[in-house]
Amino acid sequence: MLYFSYHFTTLTFTRPSVILIVLIFLIKSKVLAKKLSSKDIELLDKLILNGNIPKHIAIIMDGNGRWALKHGLPRAAGHRKGVETVRIMVESCIKLNVKYLTLYTFSTENWKRPKKEITTLMRLMVRSLQNETNELHANGVRINTIGDKKLLPKIVQNELDQAVEKTKNNSKLILNLAVSYSGRWEITQAAKKIAQLYKDGKITLTDIDEALISKSLDTAAMPDPDLMIRSGGEYRISNFLIWQLAYSELYVSNVLWPQFKCKHLVEAIENYQSRERRFGLISEQLSNNLRQTNNVKDLSKEMV
Repeated sequence: MLYFSYHFTTLTFTRPSVILIVLIFLIKSKVLAKKLSSKDIELLDKLILNGNIPKHIAIIMDGNGRWALKHGLPRAAGHRKGVETVRIMVESCIKLNVKYLTLYTFSTENWKRPKKEITTLMRLMVRSLQNETNELHANGVRINTIGDKKLLPKIVQNELDQAVEKTKNNSKLILNLAVSYSGRWEITQAAKKIAQLYKDGKITLTDIDEALISKSLDTAAMPDPDLMIRSGGEYRISNFLIWQLAYSELYVSNVLWPQFKCKHLVEAIENYQSRERRFGLISEQLSNNLRQTNNVKDLSKEMV
């Protein structure tokens, strides 16, 4: 679970009974427990000092099955172990003041897996939501979902809906769960929405542009990812956010997801910080703030 740490060095109590009451309260509320070590906190603090922390991080959590096989365990054990990594990532992102964290939780392609594994994944999702939502809510995390939820079992849909409703007013971190999700499916749904608008006479052909498509996606309420991380060493995006990743920085780690720790997230962000995001321009243009416009026609005029 995710909890905040409290530092008592700045607090002074004159009565032992007050200290006892505070400690009992913190223990009962489980605030004292945390997933990040003092070393992790130190790494994150240094990262913050470097500046340029991604506002939106997207992660393909790959390698649960391979981790389990490597340790002679059933695949389900790998998925359960992977949940621990999610907790670490959420707590780390809160510490870094990352505003959006999108996790590729279950793809539409995953429905092709053995029925037993799918059942295990659905049960794990329900259990995780039941166990984690209250603590996420207490720490200001808002849960959001993208994907074709109607394909999910009703119990999973209900748990997701309850988590979304409970946390809807939070803003510390938007935890975006891609569940029964496919990038091609999302774009297809956007195309259907736009076609219906055109059919109803609400838009014309000239109204259809990149901005309208972006507004028609499940992710319309959030910015595109600045950094996409994939664990497990595979160099592909696996039908994940294929529209939104157009200008994202991509980082692949060979570490399997259950073994992915805070230090590996730090390595990914340090790599991100070392890059220059040019968005099709050259360094000199960036220094002249030509990226202030997203209109290609306007940019072309500036080149003349």
